[in-house]
Amino acid sequence: MSFTTLGLSQPILRALKESGYTNPTPIQAQAIPHIIDHRDILAAAQTGTGKTAGFTLPILENLTRHKRTLHKKQIAVLILVPTRELAIQVHESVKTYGKHLHHRSAVIYGGVGINPQLAALRKGVEIVIATPGRLIDIAGQQGVDFSRIETLVLDEADRMLDMGFIHDIKRLMKMMPHKRQTLLFSATFSAEIKKLASGLLHDPALVEVARENSTAEQVSQVVHFVDKGRKKELLAHLIKASKWEQVLVFTRTKHGANKLTKQLEEKGITALAIHGNKSQGARVKALDSFKSRDIRVLVATDIAARGIDIDQLPHVVNYELPNVPEDYVHRIGRTGRAGRAGEAVSLVCIDEYEYLAGIEKLIKREIPKVLVDGFAPDPNIKPEPKEQKQGRKPGGRAQPRKDESKPKTSAPRPGGRSQPKKDESRPKASAPKADGRSSRSRTRNKGEKQ
Repeated sequence: MSFTTLGLSQPILRALKESGYTNPTPIQAQAIPHIIDHRDILAAAQTGTGKTAGFTLPILENLTRHKRTLHKKQIAVLILVPTRELAIQVHESVKTYGKHLHHRSAVIYGGVGINPQLAALRKGVEIVIATPGRLIDIAGQQGVDFSRIETLVLDEADRMLDMGFIHDIKRLMKMMPHKRQTLLFSATFSAEIKKLASGLLHDPALVEVARENSTAEQVSQVVHFVDKGRKKELLAHLIKASKWEQVLVFTRTKHGANKLTKQLEEKGITALAIHGNKSQGARVKALDSFKSRDIRVLVATDIAARGIDIDQLPHVVNYELPNVPEDYVHRIGRTGRAGRAGEAVSLVCIDEYEYLAGIEKLIKREIPKVLVDGFAPDPNIKPEPKEQKQGRKPGGRAQPRKDESKPKTSAPRPGGRSQPKKDESRPKASAPKADGRSSRSRTRNKGEKQ
């Protein structure tokens, strides 16, 4: 199948061709015809499958086919996303695929001044891509008019639920016409997503291109067991020995990201950190430097990495395993995109064995374990005592995360459930077995020239 068979007009096909795309991905092939036919959509697709184009292309097509007159502040399409990075990425896609059209768009997120965003809306736009928190602020200032909305998109709806955006989303939807097209995209069809969809969607087309919580088949996964205190040394060894030129590294905390970046720089490896405490300008600069390969390593927290879209990213490293198993799926989905091969490496210490077990249970497969010569864990090191503090158990249900699009005071969710504290739950040490093979290097130059 090619894009020419999906009912897209010539200006859009031209933009696709100029971007190097000729054939749609499965999610695009299934979703685009339904969206052009104005049906509601409930779609599950893991990250990296091309879902952004799956909704932006038909939205641009429908805007082109049906002319409308909008007054100032009125918009026709609203795309809600969980983070500013994803908002920027979706906006770039809208501009790329619509560059031969004349549709105006704006991106709205927190962490930057609100006045330029209000000014853009006053000038008139058809498409708005926004994070919920900042959009609530703008709506409170009568800066946007939702009365003419034709299409609402909830992108990464599962992440927005995890981050506690559900109440903001419902507030915004009360300002919109009941008769509209609603498109809900999620990495999984969890019970919470199905419940949300039942109240938002009317007779939706169901689109699913991967089994729930599956990890991309083209991503090679491996675990290296190593003592906690030697992780930075092993990471530097892998980067240098394997000649990795572009590596996305995940840490659990902002402080950890900053500390690791400094340690890599001290070892002669160019690196920058990206997380919620960085200014928007610093985050954009770091991401641009990484994409252009001016730096070798981008160290990121989970939320900050949402929206990082690099087609040929060859390597992802879990410097620390996430304590939410679903985050592992999202992390490694940054590589192996658009059908290309990728490698996901996890550095696992004794305190993370229970996290690893939760991840393997979720993805329904055992991740290969390879000991790197010279970095085998010290058998005399015992796990640190598990602190008896409030927080979710590894493998349990994810708690809402901080909205990085807008500063908020922390508060418990309705129902009084306590919020988890950072890195305070320690796993038990039931050690998985390594296969004992040497990976002196696992130093093959995989993906080096991509």
